[in-house]
Amino acid sequence: MMRLTVYSDGGSRGNPGHSAYAIVVTQDGRVLHEHSEYLGINTNNYAEYRGLIAGIVKAIELGADDVEFVMDSELVIKQMNGEYKVKSPNIMELHRDAKALSSQIPKVRFTHVRRSNEFVSRADALLNHQMDVSSGSRS
Repeated sequence: MMRLTVYSDGGSRGNPGHSAYAIVVTQDGRVLHEHSEYLGINTNNYAEYRGLIAGIVKAIELGADDVEFVMDSELVIKQMNGEYKVKSPNIMELHRDAKALSSQIPKVRFTHVRRSNEFVSRADALLNHQMDVSSGSRS
């Protein structure tokens, strides 16, 4: 049985603006994998979902069968848990993709935390660094 915790974060400078996501995959508090990617000009919610999807894909690649996905985006977590409806047409497809991919993992939880969480802060720092490098700006 492989149990993982996947922390993801997405952000944009401006909404829409330069955007990126980052993921930090942990097992028993140890970082197994981290990754960030620049997404071009997009909204914050788009970047949040792209980070979640990247985390789900990585958990599947690693063969995890019990995964907690942790984010500071209350909107995305509540949408994934079915508490909020997805109203934005450009987010609906990402939400569908995230639901379909996560259904491949036997046990899945989506948890909201504040950014002060150590690994969410780490993901936030990674995505901001990615935006700095890729957009040629400094925050």
